[in-house]
Amino acid sequence: MIESLLWGLLAASSLLIGAVIAIRRPPHPKTLGLVMAFGSGVLLSAVSFELVAEASAVGGGTGGVVIGFLVGAVVFTIGDVLIGRFERRRQGVGPQPSGEGSGLPILLGALLDGIPETAVLGLIVLETGEVGVAMLAAVFISNLPEGVAATSSLVAGGWKRSTVLGIWVAVVLVTALAAGLGYALLDGAPSGVLAFVYSFSGGAVLTMLATSMIPEAYERAGRAVGFITVIGFFVAYAIHLAEG
Repeated sequence: MIESLLWGLLAASSLLIGAVIAIRRPPHPKTLGLVMAFGSGVLLSAVSFELVAEASAVGGGTGGVVIGFLVGAVVFTIGDVLIGRFERRRQGVGPQPSGEGSGLPILLGALLDGIPETAVLGLIVLETGEVGVAMLAAVFISNLPEGVAATSSLVAGGWKRSTVLGIWVAVVLVTALAAGLGYALLDGAPSGVLAFVYSFSGGAVLTMLATSMIPEAYERAGRAVGFITVIGFFVAYAIHLAEG
């Protein structure tokens, strides 16, 4: 269990690394857009080959795949609506700097994505005795641009740097704990439950990409976003093939 927790901590640590990079050297808006595009491609690949494909493989003909995917999408959408209300109330208290953009939705997506993903890492350690390299790499690589993008938007929106870092530390610890819990609680779980865990993460991530990360990337970097997204997808897919 401790090994699973440490692997989960390593995978999630790139969120905090991305946040520190964004705070110490804030990227140019176009650069940030390209970083978000690359991360979007990596996440799209992870949804396709590490989450939905695995959900289908373990779930077989059960409804856990479809249900998990839809529930993940609904949970993110509800959270995004609540975030929008929070932002409007926050801006109504007094003048707030513009530019917060998609910071909070991306952070929510990272959390809804990170908990099931690291729980799956714990499950992989339980079943095979070793961590899945492709899954670990996909989580680590995709977390880095999420941390950069969300932190840049939040700091531009007036959030204190110390507060943002504190939030990311909490997210990293929670997701690392999920890896340990995945090891402890998913042992012997029914195939439908495992399929739900995989596909829930996929649904939440895909919804976040469509509503927040990709539109924000295009707004900042323009048409180059399409090509860079494909590059990110290919890099993650190559990692997946290398392990296979």
